[in-house]
Amino acid sequence: MSKLSELIKNKVVLLDGGMGTSLQRMNLQAADYGGEKYLGCSEALLLYSPERVQEVYEGYFAAGSDIILTNTFGATRIVLVEYGLEEKVHEINRIAAALAKQAAEKYATKEKPRFVCGIMGPTSKSLSLTKEINFTQMAQAFEEQTLGLLAGGVDYLLIETQMDTLNLKAVYVGIQAAFSKIARTVPIAISVTMEKTGTMLAGQNIEALYTSVEHMQPLYVGLNCALGPELMTEYAQRLAAISRFPIVLKPNAGMPDAEGKNVTTPDSFSKAMLVSVENGWVNLVGGCCGTTCDYIKRLGQLVAGKKPREVKTEPVSQVSGLQNLVLETAKRPYLVGERANVIGSRIFKNLIMADKFEEAEEVIRKQIKAGAHILDICLTNPDRDEVADMAQLLGRGAKFVKIPFMIDSQNKETIEAAFQLMQGKGILNSVNLENDGKLLAELMPLVKLYGAAVIVGCIEKEMALTAQEKLKIAIKAHKILTETYGLEEENIIFDPLVFPCATGDAKYVGSAKETIEGIRLIKERFPNCKTILGISNVSFGLPPAGRAYMNSVFLYECVNKGLDAAIINVEKLIPENEIKAEEKQLCLDLLYNKGKDPIANFVAHFRDKKIAKKVVDLESLTAEERVKAKICEGSREGLTTDLDELLQNKKPLEIVNTVLMAAMDRVGEKFNQNELIIAEVLQSAEVMRAAITYLEKFMNAGDKIMKGKVLLATVKGDVHDIGKNLVNIILSNNGYEVVDIGIKCEAETILAAVKKHQPDMIGFSGLLVKSGHEMVHTARHLKEAGIKVPILVGGAALSKDFVEHKIQPEYEGRVIYCRDAMNGLGQINAL
Repeated sequence: MSKLSELIKNKVVLLDGGMGTSLQRMNLQAADYGGEKYLGCSEALLLYSPERVQEVYEGYFAAGSDIILTNTFGATRIVLVEYGLEEKVHEINRIAAALAKQAAEKYATKEKPRFVCGIMGPTSKSLSLTKEINFTQMAQAFEEQTLGLLAGGVDYLLIETQMDTLNLKAVYVGIQAAFSKIARTVPIAISVTMEKTGTMLAGQNIEALYTSVEHMQPLYVGLNCALGPELMTEYAQRLAAISRFPIVLKPNAGMPDAEGKNVTTPDSFSKAMLVSVENGWVNLVGGCCGTTCDYIKRLGQLVAGKKPREVKTEPVSQVSGLQNLVLETAKRPYLVGERANVIGSRIFKNLIMADKFEEAEEVIRKQIKAGAHILDICLTNPDRDEVADMAQLLGRGAKFVKIPFMIDSQNKETIEAAFQLMQGKGILNSVNLENDGKLLAELMPLVKLYGAAVIVGCIEKEMALTAQEKLKIAIKAHKILTETYGLEEENIIFDPLVFPCATGDAKYVGSAKETIEGIRLIKERFPNCKTILGISNVSFGLPPAGRAYMNSVFLYECVNKGLDAAIINVEKLIPENEIKAEEKQLCLDLLYNKGKDPIANFVAHFRDKKIAKKVVDLESLTAEERVKAKICEGSREGLTTDLDELLQNKKPLEIVNTVLMAAMDRVGEKFNQNELIIAEVLQSAEVMRAAITYLEKFMNAGDKIMKGKVLLATVKGDVHDIGKNLVNIILSNNGYEVVDIGIKCEAETILAAVKKHQPDMIGFSGLLVKSGHEMVHTARHLKEAGIKVPILVGGAALSKDFVEHKIQPEYEGRVIYCRDAMNGLGQINAL
């Protein structure tokens, strides 16, 4: 692959344009696809009309493309099962790749080599937002696709149009399984699609995404699809500022106009792309939906001879959740919330033991509110199934927690289960050199596969007590991790270990001073690595208020010597400027073992002292304000108590129609202002449903919460249903009865469902440009049958102009454009 790497290094590489767009312009008939049942499945053309696909391949090479993408966007079992082609996965992918290689060989010259990229699309499922498929099933589907593409001879693989980083990780795991099966590898590239909200659909911003996939060592990374060339410029610039890999931009041709046509021309599209090229932000360019050979030819003319982006190589310590966290030395300490730990917190342990996972989530929320930068999760309990508990807690928490996770476990199955639930790059807490590195051998392959930073405890035969022992073990661990396992040193976090300073055990006298010195020595030796401590161990056995002061003073002492992060109860951390000189001195005397009896002096002062809560609760608000706030936050803590208080003065239905509905209106406003991501909206919807369910118990027989019936359908020729499924969840949790009749719904099928279910409203969903035209046909069909029920339509390729000028004239009832799921809820509430 040196030729491809050299190509990307030395010029702005030209990719192809939209495969689907080019095929749609051929006016293909059902016979081309192999029959009516495969109509719209472009992958079926590889079985029944391969010459049509070959025509597109050769067209892009003739237009100047250096690389073309195979016609395999939906060629996984997950998608093809919708057409009954799931047993043809290997054959379809092999044919697609082989045809593309033939085209490449036909057009390749010594001066201009041509390459083939095996494209792997996102499927119609989201691991983070829906529950229709699990991580393992998705990984297996892409393992199968990989084997077919490799059999056909692709030069590299592209994980493309990804909207959920968890999906992307599953694809990567599947690819690696395929590589292992046939003992052969090819490079992997990554391209994601950003929403106008500034994040991917599942919530990650571009920086968090990059951090999540950096360990995959992609051939290149970048963006394609959803945004046109102008809107994609910002993300190109942001990615260029952080990426150690080449960057690709492959935008669509802009949003369709009222006629369903893309608004850019080959010239305007290419000139917009030139901005990112001339600013040195990109290495590869091409087009996505709406672009054709004309676009690519013009783009190639404009970028010819332009200098590609210079790739940066500076190492950076960073982790991510839905948002990114760069561990900068100048901004320490980074605080790790420690209370979601069954070993360290009796309250949290009791909640997990009682299977009260929703209440356990509130422990997490409080730490985040108190200022935690990272969240530690420990569910190690011999009386429980740790793997199942992790799946239950993190399966919910990973959807609304934006900060990175630290997984505190040494159980391989638990760690892998956690990694399969997190979009971001987390931290593994912890490994060490015990048992001749047996733990490292077991856990490091998972770290490399899923991507994580690693905390290394200064333990070999026993826990290191002196500063010199701590440094010695750190040096040995660093050598093993970097040389044996290939872990970048910026992903190593050393834990010099903390011991109690006030138990009276002679073994630990002076241990706090040794820990502080150990931090200094390790940071001096390994400036690119990070350090961390479990701060609270130092104060074990002291009075509660005294522990808070001791932990805080110890933290500040360690930070002054180079400590980067601290695992601590963030809610009880006392700012340094709020600690009186006398109390600070008592802490320092005990830490450094100064004076006649520092333990006794400390205990005498702090025995009866109280400290104020750091987190301000909601008690100062009215019950109505508290309910609204909890719905907005997605929190159920104390919800029924607040509802009971409201019931003293309001009827249940009044609470639903005023308090609850006002809260969801606020959720919609925050979503539209990009203050909430879709996962948080779904959390709010669940709390809304919980409130409604509780209030139903107090209603009279004549009361009616169900506000209406909505029929949802993805139109004919389209299998994409993530958006429709999100609408279903939100409406169902907001008092609507939802009838979802699925995907690929023909006009006759929708009409029959309308007659059967008698809905108050109908929702059309579709992702593709052609889906908009199918909506026109379906609306006309419903009109001819005398249906006048309001229709709401949504989809990435739709515009308000298209709805008003193309769909509405074909229907007698109202047709309303919904730009997203929450906008849809607002429109339906208004109706």
